[in-house]
Amino acid sequence: MSPFTEARMHLAVELTAAGRHPAAAAWAGLDPAALLSPAHHAGLARTAARRGLDLALLPHTFHPDAGPLLESAAVAARIAPVVSGIGLVPTATVTHTEPFHVSKSIATLDIVSAGRAGWEPAVSRTQAEADLFGRKPAAPADVLWREVAEAVEVVVRLWDSWEDDAVIRDAATGRYVDRDKLHHIDFKGEFFSVKGPSITPRPPQGHPVVVLRADEPEALPVAARWADVVRISAPDLPSAAAARERIRAAVAGAGRHPDDVIVLLDVEVHLAADRHRARRDLLELDTRAGAELPPSSVRVLGPPTDLADLVGTAVRTRAADGVTLVPLVLPTDLDAVTDRVVPLLAGRGLLRTGRAGGSLRSRLGLSRPANHFVGASS
Repeated sequence: MSPFTEARMHLAVELTAAGRHPAAAAWAGLDPAALLSPAHHAGLARTAARRGLDLALLPHTFHPDAGPLLESAAVAARIAPVVSGIGLVPTATVTHTEPFHVSKSIATLDIVSAGRAGWEPAVSRTQAEADLFGRKPAAPADVLWREVAEAVEVVVRLWDSWEDDAVIRDAATGRYVDRDKLHHIDFKGEFFSVKGPSITPRPPQGHPVVVLRADEPEALPVAARWADVVRISAPDLPSAAAARERIRAAVAGAGRHPDDVIVLLDVEVHLAADRHRARRDLLELDTRAGAELPPSSVRVLGPPTDLADLVGTAVRTRAADGVTLVPLVLPTDLDAVTDRVVPLLAGRGLLRTGRAGGSLRSRLGLSRPANHFVGASS
């Protein structure tokens, strides 16, 4: 299936507590205590799910200047039982986190969400972040991304360390698990040495969806080997199209089919009645923050039709297989997207209507991976 048919038009949203802009909470008059409540985060995810968005990405960082942050995998696990119909993709910063613990956390999320989990491995770059742990200094990009590659491989192997039918629950013999269907992974690499097996059964999806950024050269081979979804940032659509082609070439070079990887373009968004009002809002936000927030990718400041036009152009010109909307202000911009932009996209035949069921992999048109150990023994 072509990645530019209606079925492959994907729409994700990044859900920070108050939005990407650092002054969003103060500008919108949000109660800081409410931003740490389960109801706030569940409400954002519920709004995104209501109009059939594919993914809710839940960012996280170890940087001490980021303010009070809830752990994103725990937030996703809290949301999963009360919000249906949308994939939940927390960030897992692997630089200072053991992959054994990451594998358990994401597998658990996949179980409690009935197969709607993904994860976004990320790197921790600064000495300030390293100092929080005190185990190792900050490292250059090539080292960080080699570590990501190992971490993802360990996590995937741990997921596979239980065969799908390892849990037998045999009351007559008192056996919960068939130990012949558990496997030591015996991984030894540059950064990690993990024996395994996991202590958590294989996730419903086999492998929850792996989302990776590929904005720097060191990340590209890791994404080519392991990603199901690749996020990119770009200043304009021609640059995004070039990045997408580089990613597809790298995926093919890694021995995978390029159509098996979905490329999503980040689009920063602040919507208002018109462009003048949206730009005035941004000026007020920047003034309140005491500094201008430069765009990290394509940015849309204007009415909902501007965003719908850009999304349509992005897909039509093969700049991306879909977009990750990055609201500058939450929940205001998310409400505008779901109430006004999504109906525009659906009306133009760019987005399916209704709510898709099943796993996140099935929603994205991705196959369920075979178990590494079963394949190796057959």
